[in-house]
Amino acid sequence: MTRPFRAAIAAILMVLPATAMAAVDIAMHRDPGCGCCEKWAAQVRQQFGRTVQIIDDANRVAFHRRFGVPTQLASCHTAIIDGMAFEGHVPIADMKRVLAQHPQGVRGLAVAGMPMGSPGMEVAGVKPQAYDVIAFGPSGQRVYARHGS
Repeated sequence: MTRPFRAAIAAILMVLPATAMAAVDIAMHRDPGCGCCEKWAAQVRQQFGRTVQIIDDANRVAFHRRFGVPTQLASCHTAIIDGMAFEGHVPIADMKRVLAQHPQGVRGLAVAGMPMGSPGMEVAGVKPQAYDVIAFGPSGQRVYARHGS
């Protein structure tokens, strides 16, 4: 194989995954019947322009283990987007930022619990709670972003 031919193949392989990933659906595993998850999924669908497949999952503990979601960060749903895990009501801007950066040692982002005012948990007339978005992965856990007062 000639050097220019190898370079052309390498260039195609570098571009192809990004193009292919843009069309891939988003899988969201949720506690069966959780309504706020659907509100969050609708926001993700709108912002990413991709289909969100909602999967009722009664065995989320095993799913968390498989994707390395720490138990103390558990919430009502987990989305897998381009190989990264997003646990709970993570704001879309934070998701887009971490997907663009792919920080070393970060497997995903989590918002523990279901804080009022987080995406999908907005309620008219109810003051949003302050909450942290936590990055997790082989490098441990750290605050990735803070929201609210």
